[in-house]
Amino acid sequence: MFALLSVLFFVIPIVELAVILVVGREIGALPTIGLLVLSGVVGAWLAKREGAGAWRRFNKALNEARIPTTEIADGAMVLFAGALMLAPGFLTDVLGILLLLPPTRAVARRIILREVARRAMRRATGGGRRGRGGYVDGHSEVAPRTKVTWGEAEPLDERIPPGTDRS
Repeated sequence: MFALLSVLFFVIPIVELAVILVVGREIGALPTIGLLVLSGVVGAWLAKREGAGAWRRFNKALNEARIPTTEIADGAMVLFAGALMLAPGFLTDVLGILLLLPPTRAVARRIILREVARRAMRRATGGGRRGRGGYVDGHSEVAPRTKVTWGEAEPLDERIPPGTDRS
């Protein structure tokens, strides 16, 4: 975690400054400032538009009595993209704009949700470590997963016959 924070607070600003200086040397100071302002304006407009769309889809999911997983992920990424657009620099602006575009956001969402599911599964099983909800003598200390249907639950673990009391 410390390495990630170090990158965020020290390395990225230095790289952004270097890119701004290189671009400024190539095209001049005023055009560079103009590009930075233009990318900020375009990013703010796109963030507002995509944020409103994510909010509409979130409300639609709630009205349809669905859990708005995708909509929450989209809203979080739009919010993160907006924060990236606030930071001065070309690299953060490019990353922010990529997160604001629906096709690239969909790719990022799939990657992020897959990683979140993988970490949740590892945490739920204790990561295979003994003593933290992990495995003892080949069996999980946590209750077996079940498939819930209307009014009844059936075990997914074949070792436990249906109707067996688990307490």
